[in-house]
Amino acid sequence: MTHLADATADYLVDRRRLRRKITFWRVAAALAIIAALVVGVWRLSGAGVGGGLTPHIARVAIEGVITGDRETLKLIDDVAASHATAVLLTIESPGGTTTGSEILYDHIRRLAARKPVVAVVGNMAASGAYIAAIGADRIVAHGNSLVGSIGVLFQFPNVSKLLNTVGVEMESVKSSPLKAAPNGMEPTSPEARAALAALVADSFDWFKGLVRERRGMTDAELGAVADGRVFSGRQAVPLKLIDAIGGEREAVAWLEETRGIAKSLPIRDWRRGRSFERLGILGSSARLIGALGFPEISQIAERLENIERIRELDGLVAVWQAPSSR
Repeated sequence: MTHLADATADYLVDRRRLRRKITFWRVAAALAIIAALVVGVWRLSGAGVGGGLTPHIARVAIEGVITGDRETLKLIDDVAASHATAVLLTIESPGGTTTGSEILYDHIRRLAARKPVVAVVGNMAASGAYIAAIGADRIVAHGNSLVGSIGVLFQFPNVSKLLNTVGVEMESVKSSPLKAAPNGMEPTSPEARAALAALVADSFDWFKGLVRERRGMTDAELGAVADGRVFSGRQAVPLKLIDAIGGEREAVAWLEETRGIAKSLPIRDWRRGRSFERLGILGSSARLIGALGFPEISQIAERLENIERIRELDGLVAVWQAPSSR
């Protein structure tokens, strides 16, 4: 009986120990899940995406198609109001909408009024992205970076010949001949084309005036670079499009030498607040679907993601397009 009682007591003790261990790990797992959710919501809300409360050099990325989106503009304004001592504006973009580029430029100029800003060009800062770059106090680019493409574009598809082929005719009643012109459903009239040309010319003059003012060019110097071409970094230095060849190291050295920025300051990334739409759900889903053996559906998802990226590019655009190989 004594042996049985001892065995029962040992069993109960082991059960209590096992129960305590299970409870501990359950609590630990719950706390880990809660912590992960808090961090996820914190990052998605955009909180804490900056560089903290101590002096530092902020790194802000301008990437992809420029639309003047609110997340990027808010980020720039937050950096302006932060403890950052200077800003590295890393640019990797072919441009975007003319209005979006103008708005971005204005925000960068307000930032530069409060802190020194250096634009650091990666592969490309063309068209609207070059507008963003000239908003900085200095521009550095690699020797093979592409910069420039000073110009404005208005493109629209015209399917009137296709409609004639299939026997479809679009009719409209308009208050004036230039209302909703061009519409792509009928040949563009000379008057509509002239109106568009005047619109493009007005924006182009604004673009050139901005470059002339910010880069200190004469009319002759501006004329040599304002034909829509892109230039390599090496070509851009003597043409006054950029200030120097280099990257972040050269940008930081300039800040230290000319703006008195402490050499010991850390560089910290500032990122846009993320939304579920910006997390690349379509792209991730496309890759997962492809891995599961459904390549056709994967391609559809990828195309939908690409359409979402460019859907805002209506109207005038300042964007560089590489020549087609076809």
